[in-house]
Order: sequence, then C-alpha cells, then structure tokens
Amino acid sequence: MHPAPRPHRPRRPRPSRSTRRTLAVGLAAATLAALPWAAEATQDRTSAAPSAHPHTPGSEVISDWSSVATAVVGKDAKRPTSEPFIFYGIMSTAVYNAVVGIEGRYTPYKWHPREARGPRHASSEAAAATAARRVLLTYFPKSRKRIDTAYAASLAKIPDGPAEDKGVRFGERAAAHIVELRKDDGRDVKIAFDKKPAPGVWRPSPPNNGVFTNIWLGRTRPLVADSPDQFMPAPPPALTSKQYARDLAEVKAVGGKKSKVRTAWQTETARFFADSLPQQFQAAYRGYATRHKLDIVDAARLFAAAGAATADASITTWNSKYTHALWRPITAIRLADTDGNPATKPDRTWESLLNTPPYPEYIGGHCANDGAVMAVLDRLTGGDIDFRISSAATDTTRTYTSSADFNRDVINARVWGGVHFRTADIVGNRVGREIGEWTLDHYFKPVE
Repeated sequence: MHPAPRPHRPRRPRPSRSTRRTLAVGLAAATLAALPWAAEATQDRTSAAPSAHPHTPGSEVISDWSSVATAVVGKDAKRPTSEPFIFYGIMSTAVYNAVVGIEGRYTPYKWHPREARGPRHASSEAAAATAARRVLLTYFPKSRKRIDTAYAASLAKIPDGPAEDKGVRFGERAAAHIVELRKDDGRDVKIAFDKKPAPGVWRPSPPNNGVFTNIWLGRTRPLVADSPDQFMPAPPPALTSKQYARDLAEVKAVGGKKSKVRTAWQTETARFFADSLPQQFQAAYRGYATRHKLDIVDAARLFAAAGAATADASITTWNSKYTHALWRPITAIRLADTDGNPATKPDRTWESLLNTPPYPEYIGGHCANDGAVMAVLDRLTGGDIDFRISSAATDTTRTYTSSADFNRDVINARVWGGVHFRTADIVGNRVGREIGEWTLDHYFKPVE
C-alpha cells in the first residue's frame, strides 16, 4: 500500500538577503538585552539563548545549597584533602541540569536534550533545591537532619502550587540521572601504595608521618575529561638535573620554618592559602554570584563548570601523585646527600613553614585546582574575574581582578610554605587551566 500523498501547502515568499540580515541583527540585540548576565555571556564568545521564563529567579537557592554542601561535606563528614571537590562537582551538575532543563539558555550536562527538558511553568528554584537535597542525601545520609531542615527552608520561600510540585519532581529526576551516571565511578576503592623508599620516592613525611591519603582519587572516573590520564603531566625534573637543584635550593631557603629570607608578606601569603581550598572556593563563588546579581541559570552554570573542572583537576593531580610519587621537600632536603646531585646539600633538621600534607609532591594539587577555576572565570567574565577569597587561617580577605595575579600568588605561596617545589606548582597550574578550558569547550555551553 502506498502512503497517502501529502497535502499541498503553498510556499511563503523568502525574504531578501538584506531583510534577513536586518531581522537577525534586531533579534540578536533584543535577545542580548534581555539576558540577566549579558556581558559575561557575550564575553564567553557566544550568546546565550533566552530563558524559558520571563522572570528568572535570582541565585539565592544556588548559594544556599552551596553553604549546605560545605557544612555536610566539610564539617559533618570531614572529608579530607581535595575529596570535597568531587562531591561539590557531582551536586552542582545535578543542580545545573535541574535549572537549565526548566529555564533553558545552556546545554544539559551529559543528558539527552529530550530527557533533560523540564516541564513548562515549573519552579526552577524548587528543582534546584530538590536536586541538591537528593544528591547530598544519597552520599551523606547521616546529615539528613541538616539537609532536610535546609530543604524545608528552601521550599518555604516558594509559593505552594503546581509550579513548585513540578519543580520538585523534575529536580528528583535530574538528581537521579547524575547519581546513576556516577555509579561505580571509583570513589573509595581501596588502592595500595607499594613503592619502596628510595632516593626521590615519596614516603610519609614529618611532622605527622601520615600515610598516602585518598589514593582512590587518582582512579576516579572524571566528570568532564575522557579518562584520569587525559591531562597527565610529563615526569618531574630528574634528581640529577639543574632544575631540581634550583627548586630544592629555593624551597630550602624561603620555605623553612626558620627562614631568614622570607618576608612577613610572603609568610602571610603562605598561611592565607593554607586554608581548606574547597570551602574557600565555594564561599568565593557565592560572593561573586551575589555581587554580580547572577540569576539562577548563570549561578548554576558558574558552580557547575567550576565544580566539574576542580573535580577533574583533583583526579588528575592524585593520578600524577600516585604515578610519579616524588618525595616532598622536607624529605628531599633532609636526604639531599642521597639524590646523586652534587649541587644539593642536606639539612637533617630542616622543617617547612606549613605542615607537609600526607601524599606525594608532584603535581601541586592546590595550584591545579586554582588554574582550573581561573580558566573558568576568565571564560565567563572575559578576564575581569573580581574574585574575592577569604581565609580562616589568617582571618583576611583578598580581591583579585586578574587570574594571572591569583595564580602567581598561589604558586609562590606553596613554595614559601615549604610544601612544594616550584616546578610542581607551575605544572599543576598549567594542567588545571587546560582542564578548565576543556570543561567549557565541551560542556555548559550556550544553546545555539
């Protein structure tokens, strides 16, 4: 049987090229004028599609759940080192999908567009709060009281009715998709560090002599990269090289607890960046969203892009630490007579200004995460990052308008603190920037 012929529809006359150009320019101008974050969106070299809602909510719910997450992960669960970055990244991508599925403007994260489309007239605030709650309860059920108290407070700000109900249901869907996506991703897998002590090889370091913490981080499935090895750096300088000798001499002189050459400002900088970086960053994102009056969509994008990039920077860092297993400066300086380099001299009593963390030296994880965040902010702001970051270690706040200035300070800080060689920080920072660029090249993109 042949299909029935299609009814004939007369073709509309095609506008002239000049008319089409005029219409396109006018529509683009009108769209950009309506965007709450138009300046940043255009600085990302591409304009965002308009929101599905004429009155897009503000960023309050995004910031609220960032605060809840830091309390749950950092305080209740006391997850150490860079581990919080993984959970912040997972939660923020779920929240992002919940928001853009309703509001539009940006492409969903690892979710087919048809499945990621939320219901019309749903509350994106309810969806965001519900997605955050579901992710945190999945991984941290012992914090249920804190999480549910925060959830009740979030829903109390939203009018009861169909919009709220639809938002709640879609938020659950968005969270369930991310939780399923992260199943069996390598978190908490037991991995042994079995390399024997030898010149250049890491071993527990004074003063705490802690075992290698969170080895599993280096084998966790990334959020945006193709594999944990994608951004693996080249090996560190050989122990017998001039670069290694220069690095050791620098940290020995300026990073020691009793250094005679480190200035008061350098000491303060080292201590400033010794605070918990995952918590520092979350607070800084919240401050940025508030100062710049981001709406819920652009705030969700900021947290998700930075969250995913820092998660992958942490994974890459731990992979490098496990693979290259370079000893820390305190061990290298005390055992310098075993490294085979005639330009290095041992000091058996040398101590670093900051306590040495319990994992290998190369690459610098702090600087890798810094580079990832700065790359994201550069793309979202066109280079004027306005990044205000506070430190409980010094009870001070610093404002950076240039990512180069921020990266310079953190690279120096880790050397001045005596916990890293300069090469590890420079390479880590470069790797982090590559991950941040990759993140926005492949995900969280404006809808065309």
